[in-house]
Amino acid sequence: MRQPAELSGSDNSYLLINILIAGVIIMIIIYSGIFSPVNDKYPVQCIHEKITGLSCPSCGLSRSFSYIVRGDLESANEWNQYGLRVFLFFISQLILRTSVSMVLVRKRGSLKELIIFDVMVSIVSFAAGLGQFGVYYFKVLI
Repeated sequence: MRQPAELSGSDNSYLLINILIAGVIIMIIIYSGIFSPVNDKYPVQCIHEKITGLSCPSCGLSRSFSYIVRGDLESANEWNQYGLRVFLFFISQLILRTSVSMVLVRKRGSLKELIIFDVMVSIVSFAAGLGQFGVYYFKVLI
């Protein structure tokens, strides 16, 4: 039986980053499942709304995610029209982080090629899932 090759320091660092990001995404999903959108007792409030008194594109995302986790996509969309798109971004990143970690552990390919692939996929999924927030804040700043 062949022993797996040791990971280099760079590989270990990149693996740790991927595990941490995946952990944060899992915590977001758990948070969405724990806090009920019906009870409205979310510990995290919208800072933008508290400061300005105005809603922003991310207002209602916690409730939207809670409804998505519960399978109620219609209610999720009522709370935030971007909720499903952002949720799918997080799911795609969780899949990407898991896949990249598995490739690193199995030592398939070079780290440089893996990072390039990771960055390209992340940029596309970020633009598709979160681009509307950048547009909103760009308009606010101008």
